Amino acid sequence: QVQLVESGGGLVQPGGSLRLSCSVSGSIFSLHFMGWYRQAPGKQRDLVAGFTYDGGTYYTDSVKGRFTISRDNAKSTVYLQMNNLEPEDTAVYYCNRITRNLPWGQGTQVTVSS
Repeated sequence: QVQLVESGGGLVQPGGSLRLSCSVSGSIFSLHFMGWYRQAPGKQRDLVAGFTYDGGTYYTDSVKGRFTISRDNAKSTVYLQMNNLEPEDTAVYYCNRITRNLPWGQGTQVTVSS
């Protein structure tokens, strides 16, 4: 059974930075096609960044140039470096495959506020 555990969220002022971590355990073939999602109150859970089938990366327009997804296969961990955070980035952040076919973790809350 695959388990996803997100961490690294918190309260940060606008313009600040956070690095989220997603620890992947269980029977999973690789960290390929992993991504980060976020869900703000009353909104759907959307893909923010991910590793694509062609070996590249995807970023939603609102985070391009500010967020960077990376992975450490040896540690079975996927990261999301978030810089120049904006209040609109406030949400619960989750990791999963870009196909959303793994059990969801509990997420990690990111709050951007002064």
